Amino acid sequence: MSPLSNMKYYPLKELIVARAKEFFREPEAIFWVYVFPILLMLGLGIAFRGGEVDVRVDVVSHSGSDVAVRSLESMEGFRVEVVTAEEARARYAAGKVDVIVEPTGGQYRYLYDPSRTGARAAKTQVNDILQAAAGRRDQISSTTKLITEPGSRYIDWLIPGLMGMNIMGGGLWGLGFVTVDLRVRKLLKRYVATPMRRSDFLLALMSSRLFFLIPEMALIMTVGHYAFGLEVQANLIAIATLIAVGAICFAGIGLLVACRAEKIETVSGLMNLVMLPMWLLSGIFFSSERFPDSMQPFVQALPLTQLNNGLRGLILEGSSLTEQWVPLLLLSGYGVLSFCLALIWFKWK
Repeated sequence: MSPLSNMKYYPLKELIVARAKEFFREPEAIFWVYVFPILLMLGLGIAFRGGEVDVRVDVVSHSGSDVAVRSLESMEGFRVEVVTAEEARARYAAGKVDVIVEPTGGQYRYLYDPSRTGARAAKTQVNDILQAAAGRRDQISSTTKLITEPGSRYIDWLIPGLMGMNIMGGGLWGLGFVTVDLRVRKLLKRYVATPMRRSDFLLALMSSRLFFLIPEMALIMTVGHYAFGLEVQANLIAIATLIAVGAICFAGIGLLVACRAEKIETVSGLMNLVMLPMWLLSGIFFSSERFPDSMQPFVQALPLTQLNNGLRGLILEGSSLTEQWVPLLLLSGYGVLSFCLALIWFKWK
């Protein structure tokens, strides 16, 4: 290979090395990339751990409240407090209870918000217990079995969503913010004088993101496995491939957002504008299927929705990459299109 052909890849290599050194010299960047996702996963995993979840009930103080309290406290999984009506309303507003029981003249009135997760189920459970204590007999006997098997729990469903969220955040903040910061500090102007193409610079930023991302995702899955018993069903190469395609997608979007922004405030606003719909709609903490059918075409077109769907299909269901062709196709399309547009519109200063 001639010296001239060797020089073709030299700027790209040096830019990747420079970006890696810059990253490891920033303790706050290491925290947000490697430590924060683990802390978030541990916090949510403990809050929504497997096993029986307590139903929190406030019984309004009344002459008939003792019967309700004894009936509920005799059952496992119920936490009961006797409070005044005002205290009960205040505690419910603060999210401290799931349902309020008001004994009124031999009857029970239930106060709950049906839009609050778990509130309707809590009300049904409380009503069944109190009705049974009052002598109601069910015509058909039934039993209850809690779902605690790995792969079927909320924490299993949550971890791929957290992985997708970090891939998105790393692509946008890790590249968009860095690019504008270099422009603000007038460092991009210095690159103009070097024998480097614009594509070398942008590809180096994207490649460096992949360099940091693979250990980050491996760490999340490892902690998920040992801390919460997460069982990864698919081939690790298939998962790594989807992660890489997702990283390229959001890296391209991050470069596109930052290609002409001249202020940190500008790029921060643009990135939040891009990320907010996906934070809300793409199924990080709850399923995107909860949104109305009229919104589903928009929800499913979001890149984070497809990435989360693909990760859950691989990790939880053990599907193959060919079965995840829709996420791969859409993520690749977003990545290629955004990178090409960023390459056309990018300015050094």
